[in-house]
Amino acid sequence: MSALAGLGTATLGEVAAVRIVPGNLRALDPAQGCVAGAALTVRCTRGDNLALHLALAQARPGDILVVGYGGDLTTGPFGEIMATAARIAGITGLVIDGCVRDSAQIVESRFPVFCRGTAIPGTTKSCRGEIGTACTIGEVEIRTGDLVVADRDAIVILDPGTVGDAIAKGERRAVREAEVMDRLRRGETTCQIFGFA
Repeated sequence: MSALAGLGTATLGEVAAVRIVPGNLRALDPAQGCVAGAALTVRCTRGDNLALHLALAQARPGDILVVGYGGDLTTGPFGEIMATAARIAGITGLVIDGCVRDSAQIVESRFPVFCRGTAIPGTTKSCRGEIGTACTIGEVEIRTGDLVVADRDAIVILDPGTVGDAIAKGERRAVREAEVMDRLRRGETTCQIFGFA
């Protein structure tokens, strides 16, 4: 996973067949670095977060919780307590098609969260939802076991079978880009480097 995180979403988006989650989900922390992990999908009923509690108990270290919450902007089903539990459990991050609460505390805890925004109204805890069932954010379907890479630019999803090829192509692109940066530092222009008239 560290190789994927080291490449970042922009490079992976150039070299691999990725599914790009809609851009209205953003990193809660503006300084958030890149994270990568296997998706554990969670489908929650709007206004209820019991499924999230259950998923926290089932997740494995390295997982990223991917939560279908219907794009709801009126409640915050995930907050400081859950972020603390997730971090202690070794969960890599949270992607939620909805809002969170306790944003300052979550950012301070350094637990990576990607969401639509913040909302302070709480939730009920009565609907078990679904864990491990594919969920859709925007028009992007995400399945448990898919690879999630998320940073300040984007959230991208890769099929597990494509990861090796994506890393190899991404690393080659990173080398080429490093060479371009060196040439820029030596005084060449982008027009000279890329052969533009």
